[in-house]
Amino acid sequence: MAQQEDIFKKVVSHCKEYGFVFPSSEIYDGLGAVYDYGQNGVELKNNIKQYWWQYMVLLHENIVGLDSAIFMHPTIWKASGHVDAFNDPLIDNRDSKKRYRADVLIEEQIAKYEDKIEKEVAKAKKRFGDSFDEAQYRTTSARVLEEQAKRDNLHKRYQEVMNAEGGINLEGMKQIILDEEIVCPLSGTRNWTDVRQFNLMFKTEMGAAAEGASTIYLRPETAQGIFVNYLNVQKTGRMKVPFGIAQIGKAFRNEIVARQFIFRMREFEQMEMQFFVKPGTELQWFDEWKKRRMAWHQALGFGAENYRFHDHDKLAHYANAATDVEFKLPFGFKEVEGIHSRTDFDLSQHAKFSGKKIEYFDPEDNTSYTPYVIETSIGVDRMFLSIMCHSYCEEKLEDGQTRTVLRLPAALAPVKLAVFPLTKKDGLPEKAREIIDSLKFHFNCKYEEKDQIGKRYRRQDAIGTPFCVTVDNQTLEDNTVTLRYRDTMKQERVNISDLRGIIEDQVTITSLLKNLK
Repeated sequence: MAQQEDIFKKVVSHCKEYGFVFPSSEIYDGLGAVYDYGQNGVELKNNIKQYWWQYMVLLHENIVGLDSAIFMHPTIWKASGHVDAFNDPLIDNRDSKKRYRADVLIEEQIAKYEDKIEKEVAKAKKRFGDSFDEAQYRTTSARVLEEQAKRDNLHKRYQEVMNAEGGINLEGMKQIILDEEIVCPLSGTRNWTDVRQFNLMFKTEMGAAAEGASTIYLRPETAQGIFVNYLNVQKTGRMKVPFGIAQIGKAFRNEIVARQFIFRMREFEQMEMQFFVKPGTELQWFDEWKKRRMAWHQALGFGAENYRFHDHDKLAHYANAATDVEFKLPFGFKEVEGIHSRTDFDLSQHAKFSGKKIEYFDPEDNTSYTPYVIETSIGVDRMFLSIMCHSYCEEKLEDGQTRTVLRLPAALAPVKLAVFPLTKKDGLPEKAREIIDSLKFHFNCKYEEKDQIGKRYRRQDAIGTPFCVTVDNQTLEDNTVTLRYRDTMKQERVNISDLRGIIEDQVTITSLLKNLK
């Protein structure tokens, strides 16, 4: 685990050093859990968004896009339940004066028991070697069974307090924290306050004069902008159920436990698609979208073993099925995308609060109904972090040196091709510029002439550039260049006229989409 945490620290440091992510307002000592994307980060982020958008809108004839406003009528958040129910259970430690999410403290305790079990199994595996029967060991080892019993008992109690009638049982939650002897990570004490609810929405005021201003909220999700535009899109687009509306946009949550770099932030970006279906078909569509979304993730080539589904124990009151796509990050399997069957809750609520009829007339069987909804919601920033963590690699070379390389999927890399003149004379820079001028309309190119060629290669490796081209004196004679591949460091001599064909085939979003059937 310590080694994994070490990798995570290196990724965070690498993000800043190579222009991917900067702490926001850094010259003013920063702002908690808010980050800015640098020159390479914004390119990678845009490519992730493009991959998602083109998958949704290009590959599905029945999905269209939307860009709704961040400011929305305040009654929308009353209808959606966010004003009354969008709360986190919080607890304070009186000694450190630090505030924590009570549910997170308990989930971390469950994870500690699971870690102990895995450590016991790993030790036994090492001790017994090839003859080790893991399944038998898990059911017979006294230590494993003891930790498993503690974990299961805690998990059961946690589910009971989370699913209590009338909402979360806050007293029960505090009792678990006391019984499990959970301490504050800063003070090391168990001097806890009671658990209480805290609304996560940011409020602001709209209106010129303070007395005439109305309270509005920064949206905590992009989904409601889709629901309130359902009728507009359906009618103007002559959409037939089943159909989807996709949107990418900023959302804001006043998170108390905002940590793990860009994994949990107060200002973040979502890619959401709401898919409207006929009531009664929603669970088939839920299963279908689980398959499609997992295929989208795995097409990046990070290995199926790094993904898993985590079905929800506790369903939101409006849902009849929910699962998360989890990705293996250095701090464990974590949610990168949620897939939910939201029934007709949202459209029915907006119909009730607005007084407008929000239904779909089905010409096939002459009936009107409120569509059910399957939602897929993915955090751009979490996706960015999972890609960075998986791509970061420190590689020992044959000559004993180490190189740091970002093995980004080529289609997502900020720069696709770097072009280097071997020297700054003899017309080589001009020839290199000529190559860039012919290719820059097709993919992102970078020109670099500073330092020895080896150092230039290393810099491009560190930002994940899949291809480098070196222009030398032979280029002027026969129009060939040295093409270097990032992952293998293999070099080959190719004609300038062949460059576009070789590179474009591997670096476009289309090349990724073709992996998806």
